[in-house]
Amino acid sequence: MTNNVTSLNSDQTILSSAFTLQLLHASDFEAAIPALEDAPRFSAVLNALRNQDNDGDGQADYANTLFLSSGDNYIPGVWSFASNEVYGSQGRADIAILNELGLQASAFGNHEFDLGTGVVANILAPDAEDGYGGAQFPYLSANLDFSTDSTLDDFVTADGQPASTITGKIAKSTVITVNGEQIGIVGATTPILRSISSPGGALVTPQGFPQNPTDADIQALAAIIQTSVDQLLANNPQMNKVILLSHMQQLSIEEALAGKLRNVDIIVAGGSHSRLLDQSDRLRAGDTTQGTYPIFKTDAQGNPIAIVNTDANYKYVGRLVIDFDENGLIIPGSYNAQISGAYATDQQGVAAVGGTPDPEVVAITNALQQEIAQLEGNFFGITNQYLNGNRAGTGVDGVRNQETNLGNLTADANLAIAQDFDPNTVISLKNGGGIRNSIGQIEVIGTNEPERLPPAGNDLTAKPDGGISQLDIANALSFNNGLSLVTLTAQELLDILEYGIAASTNAASSSQGRFPQVGGLAFSFDLDLPAGDRIQSLAIKNSQGNTVDIVVSNGELVGNPQRTFRMVTLNFLADGGDGYTIPNRDRVDLAQSEDAPRTGTATFAPDGSEQDALAEYLNENFLQTPFAQEDTSRELDQRIQNLDFRQDTVNDNLIAPQLNAPVYRFYNPITRGYFFTSNIGERDNLLANPQSGYNFEGVAFNASNSSGNNLVAVYRFYNPIIRGHFFTANLGERDNLLANPQFSYNFQGVGFYAYGAEASLGADVYRFYNPISQQHFLTANLGERANLLANPQFGYNFQGVGFEATPV
Repeated sequence: MTNNVTSLNSDQTILSSAFTLQLLHASDFEAAIPALEDAPRFSAVLNALRNQDNDGDGQADYANTLFLSSGDNYIPGVWSFASNEVYGSQGRADIAILNELGLQASAFGNHEFDLGTGVVANILAPDAEDGYGGAQFPYLSANLDFSTDSTLDDFVTADGQPASTITGKIAKSTVITVNGEQIGIVGATTPILRSISSPGGALVTPQGFPQNPTDADIQALAAIIQTSVDQLLANNPQMNKVILLSHMQQLSIEEALAGKLRNVDIIVAGGSHSRLLDQSDRLRAGDTTQGTYPIFKTDAQGNPIAIVNTDANYKYVGRLVIDFDENGLIIPGSYNAQISGAYATDQQGVAAVGGTPDPEVVAITNALQQEIAQLEGNFFGITNQYLNGNRAGTGVDGVRNQETNLGNLTADANLAIAQDFDPNTVISLKNGGGIRNSIGQIEVIGTNEPERLPPAGNDLTAKPDGGISQLDIANALSFNNGLSLVTLTAQELLDILEYGIAASTNAASSSQGRFPQVGGLAFSFDLDLPAGDRIQSLAIKNSQGNTVDIVVSNGELVGNPQRTFRMVTLNFLADGGDGYTIPNRDRVDLAQSEDAPRTGTATFAPDGSEQDALAEYLNENFLQTPFAQEDTSRELDQRIQNLDFRQDTVNDNLIAPQLNAPVYRFYNPITRGYFFTSNIGERDNLLANPQSGYNFEGVAFNASNSSGNNLVAVYRFYNPIIRGHFFTANLGERDNLLANPQFSYNFQGVGFYAYGAEASLGADVYRFYNPISQQHFLTANLGERANLLANPQFGYNFQGVGFEATPV
């Protein structure tokens, strides 16, 4: 069965009611490349439903019609780039399309603020010079206060005014009168907005709202929304119908809100991209159902309330035709699956409703396509696989609930560029929510199942079949976050990954933007266990996928919890985005400014950004040989193993660390200081420059130049006053020197890796200190140790074991 408006006629039984509403709705338009075709088709389906006239009387079947959005009407990316070129600002093309579609009101989503409140101001206000008419509808949010934001405070207007009189303004609520019937519209935005976007000086309430809200948190949010609902009804005594436009990111929050609100009839959910369908709806190729349309619940007074949502990116038009009784309550029994539901906006969907694309929408997308086309000819690598950036779902989908091949590829690319800067970087972590689109195509041939294919070639631009272009990269990584290096302890790494999966479930609709995609490590988790105790295995992996360090085994931290790992992540996450708490220890930001010189083969994005990292990685590794990693389901995923679907093999293939890097020792008779290095370049430089004053004394012991199982970092400091170096594996000593610059020790990073002082895996390396020269001495030679202990006149005080290494 499919929705088929042409089959509806006046003979169908319609329940008697006081009022029938046709609510056309969508959210999360977030236009990317597919929207160049989907937006015009969306207009065709929308207008066909709006103008449907099955009885041929020249009048639309549903005179009482609204078209509303629950937010995320635009997003950074190539579409926004083109919008800036055509309309003078990002986001304006999206709003111009929604104006043409006749949108009457929208909630604020989180992506409206990704580029700051200045861009919000640019999409609200008209700009005659660039031919932009401004937003022809109001933006709503009951829990955002813009009076504290200097950019948007002038756009705020009184609540509860008619929507047609406050276009381009911001309010908590508005009223739309449909054939004499007042309908109240209230907006609400995710309270975690500040952790996932950039709302400037706006006050977001309730404050302290967590990623995993409790019942009390939901109640606090409901109370804020209820205040706006109550005010609307108090100011409009004849009103008895209210719609909430709610952008909560998680459909479960909207479902929880429903039972705590009064006098709200319909909730248009947003942010979760939940693909809700009824039994007569047809899915687009490659899509799966994520829930039932609509979801009927009971409100705080025991009255019925409907929750609706559709998928994002102009892929479906939501249509709820519902009756209200004389008291303004919806009648769930009036729902007809042959009329209402999610209408696909593919070619088949347009044909089914007999729709015609809106000419102005076509003109807008054509103008954008001309700007975007130039990006397609610049390609950097090839793949013979569909690179999965889909949000959520079942099977192999998606980046917010499981490992995908695109998640692996971009995490590995970040690790590669980080290692070029700092070879001690061993792991990579990013959030699935930062991957916005797949790279590839989905085709249906005849009546066969949808087939996921690599990107198509483009003869006009010489892009080959499977070619990954600048456009593909920018579309997939549209936020283009910068990369940051940080140093984590084993305990901190475990805590971060626990947070990343804390809100995940196995439901097809589970869609957590924080869900990690990783490189240089693998982990397993058990969602049947409480959040915070779900990681069962965690291992550091080398480039061949072998285990070099077991961090967690059987749910327990293994080895020294204070041993450290250098990690590359997104600056968004390092700054607390998506609620992550990542220590900024030894932080180095790799991203260069937009106007800085650009190096390498890819120069379309700033050095040190994730788009640049992926382009350079592809060009170096997959320009001739295709990237061939097949996307797998959770039963076969290797890096991120969900134990509800497979056995745990994370800690297999353990390779014992080899301490085979010689650590060379030099002595400076002038300063009476010793210098140790495993860096051959440093060694050769000192050997070639005797004027430095350092005499070569040979190999002191063997260590490692990379981290591994049971290895700890040995940090190096330099004191320019005494011209001496200090080495320590003790995090307390390291942090003390970092926190006290008056000691005059400059941090130089990780010198090498060794076993911890109490590992009992190698030979002890002893540390001595000379208070006269203020220099330190390290030795694994028992004879040297005994000689210094026996001759206090040498001035060296014994300080114990610094770490363990392999003796010469």
